Amino acid sequence: MFSKETYIARRCELKKLVGDGLILLFGNNESPANYPANAYYPFRQDSSFLYFFGQNRDGLVGVIDVDSDTETLIGDDIDIEDIVWMGFVPSVKDLAEEVGVMNSAPMSRLQALVDDAKAKGRKIHFLPPYRHDNMIQINNLLGIRPDGQRAAASLTLIKAVVKMRSVKTAEEIAEIERACAIGYKMHTTAMRLVKPGITEKYIGGQVDGVAHSYGAMVSFATIFSQHGEIMHGNPSLAPLEAGRLVLCDAGAETVNNYCSDNTRTMPVTGRFTQRQLDIYRIVEECHDYVLQVARPGVKYMDVHFAVCRLMAERLKELGLMRGDVDEAVAAGAHAMFLPHGLGHMMGMDVHDMEGLGQIHVGFDDETRPNLEQFGTNCLRMGRRLQEGFVVTDEPGIYFIPALIDDWRHRGHCAEFLNFDLLETYKDFGGIRIEDDLLITADGCRFLGEDRIPYHPKDVEEFMGS
Repeated sequence: MFSKETYIARRCELKKLVGDGLILLFGNNESPANYPANAYYPFRQDSSFLYFFGQNRDGLVGVIDVDSDTETLIGDDIDIEDIVWMGFVPSVKDLAEEVGVMNSAPMSRLQALVDDAKAKGRKIHFLPPYRHDNMIQINNLLGIRPDGQRAAASLTLIKAVVKMRSVKTAEEIAEIERACAIGYKMHTTAMRLVKPGITEKYIGGQVDGVAHSYGAMVSFATIFSQHGEIMHGNPSLAPLEAGRLVLCDAGAETVNNYCSDNTRTMPVTGRFTQRQLDIYRIVEECHDYVLQVARPGVKYMDVHFAVCRLMAERLKELGLMRGDVDEAVAAGAHAMFLPHGLGHMMGMDVHDMEGLGQIHVGFDDETRPNLEQFGTNCLRMGRRLQEGFVVTDEPGIYFIPALIDDWRHRGHCAEFLNFDLLETYKDFGGIRIEDDLLITADGCRFLGEDRIPYHPKDVEEFMGS
């Protein structure tokens, strides 16, 4: 938790941006895994509730009355039976005081506050819910069915939260750096363990264990797979095989719920083959090129397409692509190899604020998404960069057999792709290199004091040490 003053200042700024009405920020409840007493662990609080109210306990709602300039933390104190099982938990009043909220009340009071605002015709602001228990609560409070709640959510509040959470303060950046330090240990642990015969599941479990051992949690389900061409390839029981590549995409989330997100691709034997190096060096060059072009005022969509053109040029040199590079990228031919965007916002959520709607987080009135073109429709971040933004830089090249077959059958982008040569890469897998990028006043830098090895020579030396 940050200082009391941090949360007071955030709520004050939120009130200025929203202007009027009653703001409801719903915390999360425990989420049962298979029966009520066996909840998913560790508990994960809603990020926007954490941002403004800081408390990591279940069963809380933050209420901000913009018009009367009052704030209330709503929730029920736990009883003696809960204390027997869980230990002492501060009262809701004490939790409120810790973050500078002057008022607290039991959950039964929330309906009266909402009914009073409705009776007076006041605006009631809430964010799009994503957990069904909160959807039910909103239905009970406001009479809005769950299937209509995303549309009814306050656009004013969404835009205010996005504006505030997008720009990271010095204390937030320091917290992300802590997550990156744990992420470094996670990835280097994987690199030390990789060798033929070890299962994906074993190494993936060790990676997760590193995060937990430092009092953190994983920021998303760890991806560790020899099938790097599968974007979200979770670890299987398959043993690692000599001659193959294995991709590790993993991140940590600190006790204050700030995230890291890194990806490394490594040879199972510790040495790249020449064919692997040919592709790897293209991804490495694209990854590093972002450092030259990403800066305040530049659209991240333009950075994405600059990387796509560089990638297409290098793939053309290998004979995998052909024709005019600009025309190929405009046609979307590069998406055969890179079917996702260059990166996404990152902070308290590994895909920061994605639950508020990507159209509001990664885009704005000036920069709109292209939802029609394959690959480009997966671009999560396109708008102009600002100092304090944290975005991921994660180019990749993937050889997806089903996609190769589909495009070849349809003749899609045939003038730009060498399908005969692509056939010989169906057993290749995929390569991705990912780091977390802070936009600075005059450019950008990678977050994390220690860089997880990714230059080919460094990867081989580390794995062989």
